[in-house]
Amino acid sequence: MKFPGQRKSKHYFPTHARDPLVNQIQQTPKLHRPIIVGVGQTIVDIEARVDSEFLARYDLSKGHSLVLEESKADALYQELVEKELITHQYPGDTIGNTLHNYSVLADSKSVLLGVMSKNIEVGSYAYRYLCRTSSRMNLNNLQMVDGPIGRCYTLITEDGERTFAINEGHMNKLRPDSVPEHVFDKASALVVSSYLMRGKPEDPMPQAVARSVEIAKQKNIPVVLTLGTKYVIEGAEKWWQDYIKENVTIIAMNEEEGEALTGEKDPLLAADKALEWVDLVLCTAGPIGLYMAGYVDDSAKRLTELPLLPGNIPEFNQYEFSRSMRKSDCQTPVKIYSHIGPYLGGPLEIKNTNGAGDGALSAVLHDMAANSYHESNVPNSAKHDHPYLTYSSLSQVCKYANRVSYEVLTQHSPRLSRALPEREDSLEETYWDR
Repeated sequence: MKFPGQRKSKHYFPTHARDPLVNQIQQTPKLHRPIIVGVGQTIVDIEARVDSEFLARYDLSKGHSLVLEESKADALYQELVEKELITHQYPGDTIGNTLHNYSVLADSKSVLLGVMSKNIEVGSYAYRYLCRTSSRMNLNNLQMVDGPIGRCYTLITEDGERTFAINEGHMNKLRPDSVPEHVFDKASALVVSSYLMRGKPEDPMPQAVARSVEIAKQKNIPVVLTLGTKYVIEGAEKWWQDYIKENVTIIAMNEEEGEALTGEKDPLLAADKALEWVDLVLCTAGPIGLYMAGYVDDSAKRLTELPLLPGNIPEFNQYEFSRSMRKSDCQTPVKIYSHIGPYLGGPLEIKNTNGAGDGALSAVLHDMAANSYHESNVPNSAKHDHPYLTYSSLSQVCKYANRVSYEVLTQHSPRLSRALPEREDSLEETYWDR
């Protein structure tokens, strides 16, 4: 797999100059290749330009988000296709986006557990979902359903106003018996979303998530929860705090979700508060940049060489050159924090804010998987003198997550079409060397 960030590498011994007899004797060992497993809602984001009469025909209120029942959603889609009004069709879902971006960045496998329509027509939204998903993302375990996957329509009228129409289809119909235990054998993390917990009472998705989390906990696999929106958390803060404390290792959120969960408006204090329940926190904060918080054992902490930063926790980045650990693996746990402002001050033009947080999380997962890969293949390395969660320091992971987030902001799709460039003129070498 590719290692995260900008890594300098040289071949000190040319591979073509090896003795052919020695090659026969020395068989290359089979490397352990970790994967990331995610449970997600298969949904497609469909963007189209329409007029006000179109909205009136489907009883849609301009500028608002409404739920469409299935027959009306089908009719709406049919009209968009016939009149060629669709401008973009991209796979959605925070988990699908995260796994896709991970596979693109790491050039490594991920596994999505969810549903997919049994019958798919060429050119349809389900077809687009499959076509625009990385080939390194394993979709073989998707449960077949006799009906549509989810659809989210973004309808843009002539005045630029955006109206949203959503039909969940069968995206919440994943059954617990469709979660195979064997896919977790090589997993470095399980990724789930708060979106999976809401839906109709009869939906089996929460039970499927519970089974996945239980398997991950049995195998000591970190469970990563991304808080999809503050509206899922608001009003149920205590339930979420208890659930997270019981089941989750790492949490990813933005500043609004952090405030809804912890009551702290400052993203740094929200991340600090979340450490009461989890071992590692990623908190994106829009134009402020992003924060990370975690734990390290006192014997493994490393002082930063960068300027100490002010904040509600004075000089909070003092130990940001440390690598994060689970609190339970620390004899004397020490809290560590890091922060970075937007890469290059942020894009000149933001084309899409949907997916920037998923991009940042995919970078964190890449670093975690790199740690598992290195630990399994080079177990006696000094890199593994403690049971770390990540391969790189908290500061380095922050930089990497920040860079990936920037890349997503500059494109329409929430999914990367290519990995980051090996070298870039705009990226000072010292940015990574630090």
